[in-house]
Amino acid sequence: MSLCLTKRYYNACLCMACLFLFGCEKQTLHDINAITFCSESNPGSFNPQLDTSSTTADASAHQIYDRLLEFNPSNGIIEPGLASSWLVSSDGLTYTFQLRRGVEFHNTDYFTPTRTFNADDVIFSIDRWRNAAHPYHDVGGGNYPYFDSLRLDQRIKSVERINGYRVEITLFRPDSSFLANLATDFAVILSEEYAIELMAKGRPTDLDRLPIGTGPYKFREFRQNQYIRFERHENYFSPSDGPDQLVFDITAKSSLRMAKLITGECDAVAFPSQSDLSVIEDRPDLTLLEKPGLNIGFWAFNTSKAPFNNPKVRQALALAVDKTSLLDAVYLGQATRAKSLVPSASWAYQSNASEFGYNPVRARELLDEAGVPYNFSMDIWAMPVQRAYNPNALKMAQLMKSYLSDVGITVNIVSYDWNIFRENLRLGMHDSVLIGWNADNGDPDNFYRPLLTCDAIPSGTNRAMWCNRTYDALVEQALLTDDFDKRTAIYHQANALIFEQMPLMPIAHAFQYQAVRSNVQNMQINPFGGIRFDEVGRNK
Repeated sequence: MSLCLTKRYYNACLCMACLFLFGCEKQTLHDINAITFCSESNPGSFNPQLDTSSTTADASAHQIYDRLLEFNPSNGIIEPGLASSWLVSSDGLTYTFQLRRGVEFHNTDYFTPTRTFNADDVIFSIDRWRNAAHPYHDVGGGNYPYFDSLRLDQRIKSVERINGYRVEITLFRPDSSFLANLATDFAVILSEEYAIELMAKGRPTDLDRLPIGTGPYKFREFRQNQYIRFERHENYFSPSDGPDQLVFDITAKSSLRMAKLITGECDAVAFPSQSDLSVIEDRPDLTLLEKPGLNIGFWAFNTSKAPFNNPKVRQALALAVDKTSLLDAVYLGQATRAKSLVPSASWAYQSNASEFGYNPVRARELLDEAGVPYNFSMDIWAMPVQRAYNPNALKMAQLMKSYLSDVGITVNIVSYDWNIFRENLRLGMHDSVLIGWNADNGDPDNFYRPLLTCDAIPSGTNRAMWCNRTYDALVEQALLTDDFDKRTAIYHQANALIFEQMPLMPIAHAFQYQAVRSNVQNMQINPFGGIRFDEVGRNK
């Protein structure tokens, strides 16, 4: 057995690997006020309106941009952002936002603003994704997956400028989740002035490639598979103790991210592997941050394809796999068993929700009833990246392959480049997929609508491609009231329907972790989206 497999020699092996790959004496940015974050992948763009990937959110949502409203990461309460206050009409249809004055956009090598943030930027940013006739709507592909999955464009009747610092948004019908959606990572505010300048120059796509926002950091440089560099926005409207420079070191392999953390080349890392957690806890120079996750890891079946369009087949597949063994082998005790979409931290959680247990005999009976022959072949797509909701999808797929062979099903495991993987999922090329969802806000609607409604299929967030009008009606009904008890009862009805139809098999609600150097201060796990660095610092 390799010495590197024993805990005694683990740190020594990592340092040797680091010496070989980087050199332990490699100069870092520690001689200046800078933080280096080891990220796991390239962002899809620098505009989270266009992407639901957490990688894109990490690199842009809270570094480059602000929103009208913000979630407090400690308690989930909605707080003022670019809107200093807001009012909601008694009928729940009209929202009036008072905007902050004197908020400055980034001044960079590629754009010099001539004015501060105002109502025109809010209207531009919302109308871009909600109005198909908007000149920027189709720039970048015309897909706005989060907003499309919720059909927010069909919920908003108008966005009007009352004056330079007041905006009024009117809905067609009440929506108890509307304010929460305006506080998500995706509801960023762009610069209308910058967009107009780019359109005049014939370079509209630069809006999402060379970003301009009001956030605490300005974009400097991006090199694919290498790094992203940011510098502090010196005129940021909110007091910030963050570093002068911020670097995302893009390192795909978890073992290399861990090596860079130990040698100090990185101050914090994304998604430490489950096997590294005890090592991090034992080292005095490292700190492990932990928080219950608002997430769900699941196995989704492509219900638009035969035989997965048959609920009996989907139930059989769920019965054929021992979920307990998946939790033990993949999550190593760092997750709770999922019975429904929402975790126990949600006010809509249902502790007595129905779920299938491991029963391969019954699984084979259902497959026979559905006419699925022995040696039927199917694909399981496994994410090539590590996520809190599924830290090792490839390992999980291999375990499931063994279980499914016992009921006469041959499994092919599919995995490749993350961005292509996600696009092909959106196109419905998969049979099934191991994937999941991180909450963007604390409202349970953030699970029920994006993951399984008919409207969420074109956007790609409904990985099961399942369309059930009864389910959609329940989810819509829940939005018409602010009464938590009434909404909870409706979501429990939705849980029963999901169990009966089994478009996806809930697997786990995982804990979230961040690993940082012990001299890094004020790092927090943000349960509602992308990572934040505006208050992060380092002891010298």
